[in-house]
Amino acid sequence: MQEHDHPSDGGVSRRGLFAGAAAGALALTGEPAAAQRCPAPPRAKGPLVWLDLDQQELDDAYDQSVYAFNAKNIAERQAANNELALSTIGKPERVAYGPTGIERVDIYKTKRPNAPTLIFIHGGAWQNGRSANFAVYAEPFVKAGANFVAVDFNSVRETNGDLFPLVDQCRRAVAWVYRNAASFDGNPDALYLCSRSSGSHLAGCVVVTEWVKLGVPLDVLKGAVLGSGMYDLKPVRMSKRSAYVKFTDDMEQQLSAQRHIDKINTPLVLVHGTLETPEFQRQSRDFAASLRAAGKPVQLLVAKGYNHYEVGETIGHPYAVLGRAAMEMMKLNFG
Repeated sequence: MQEHDHPSDGGVSRRGLFAGAAAGALALTGEPAAAQRCPAPPRAKGPLVWLDLDQQELDDAYDQSVYAFNAKNIAERQAANNELALSTIGKPERVAYGPTGIERVDIYKTKRPNAPTLIFIHGGAWQNGRSANFAVYAEPFVKAGANFVAVDFNSVRETNGDLFPLVDQCRRAVAWVYRNAASFDGNPDALYLCSRSSGSHLAGCVVVTEWVKLGVPLDVLKGAVLGSGMYDLKPVRMSKRSAYVKFTDDMEQQLSAQRHIDKINTPLVLVHGTLETPEFQRQSRDFAASLRAAGKPVQLLVAKGYNHYEVGETIGHPYAVLGRAAMEMMKLNFG
């Protein structure tokens, strides 16, 4: 991949953003990796509905439980570690970014003045999760000298199957952080984004925002690390997720970041694990390839030996996958 340096005030250059990001368990690659699914009884393959997948395979490719046997264990571990993190860094300041009750951000403040800020958008298939669950991700960043802001937003079940309100909430939250960074001793010119799973779909929509309409600069985000995301909704719409998301042609078009690459002004790091579903791997590969073809700054990192939930868990680990990528992106020194 050809790289060019385009530094901006408070930001990072394309070359600086990605330096060293492929260290450790990460590998830079454009080649497909082998997914690993849970054991299942043999069955006859049906008619193809998407690429080389039949309907059952497509449904399974958007169902993480089929490819991650240890999801429950990871959830239990994260909940326990979240309580430990809260006891260490303290409860966040919870502040409204919009008028409804759920429109809040949890702000974990660092001691460093005029600090950079990492904004986090959580996953959960658009239907699960709350910002309160992610102190465990905040702790290493706070200790390394960055504020951590976790965004709360509605689940798609609360919006009657509509994804547009979730995207709008995340966009407004980022704009709020930019305008109000000084209130928590943050540097408005050093904002970064991190996400995972369906949160990375929302983050993809965030980075294609027409920011001028919200009164903030085009380069409001100096970099973004997006883990295990979905960037084109066509195959998702064809999967069993359509049982609770009311996809429309407009939703598919407007909320597929891969179709709006011309609007991206943020250097991106895309990450997926080798044990994730074949579709989640392909989504990141194809988005990265489209970004490269358009001359946009992007790095694709493949986490060897990680399933979907294990990739997400590493946001709270500065020496593994997403945590390392975000630390390097923000030029933070964890020791």
